[in-house]
Amino acid sequence: MKKILMTLAAVCVAATMNAQVYVGGNIGFATSSYDGNSTTVWSLLPEIGYNLNEKWAVGTVIGYGEARVKAKGASADKVKKFQVAPYARYTFVKWEKVNLFVDGTVGYQHENYGGVKTNTFGIGFKPGVAVNLNDRLSFVAHVGFLGYENEKVKGDDKSTNSFGLNLNGNNLTFGMYYNF
Repeated sequence: MKKILMTLAAVCVAATMNAQVYVGGNIGFATSSYDGNSTTVWSLLPEIGYNLNEKWAVGTVIGYGEARVKAKGASADKVKKFQVAPYARYTFVKWEKVNLFVDGTVGYQHENYGGVKTNTFGIGFKPGVAVNLNDRLSFVAHVGFLGYENEKVKGDDKSTNSFGLNLNGNNLTFGMYYNF
């Protein structure tokens, strides 16, 4: 066991010495209320990736979030959400401080709302932009999704299939990366 741990530590050190690894992600929080109804949402989506070369990178996002929905005169309901989304990233434009890229991703999301469990699988593309603030720190944004999703409620015989392009503000994420 000691040899395995030492080997893993050596691999991690070697990977970070070549400045190929990046970590970061997204943190989200929002609250709204209207006429006695309120919604509070938070999410934590850490991300780790590895630059294969100047154009290609691979990584994954693993995250958790909750939403608390309270209707006027009713008790609050909680929605819990877990997701994992590995991706391959292709950077197609590199300017001095700005990179344009697209992530090809395969994702899974599990949502639990009052005992109703929903599983969603998706495959598609997410365009993005990275602004390199310095050699180590990057500001990253993704906007939209082009692809296919299958959503199934546990216990139902049917599922919902959707394919399309979604460029609305609900598919806009911001994050930071630290490059080792």
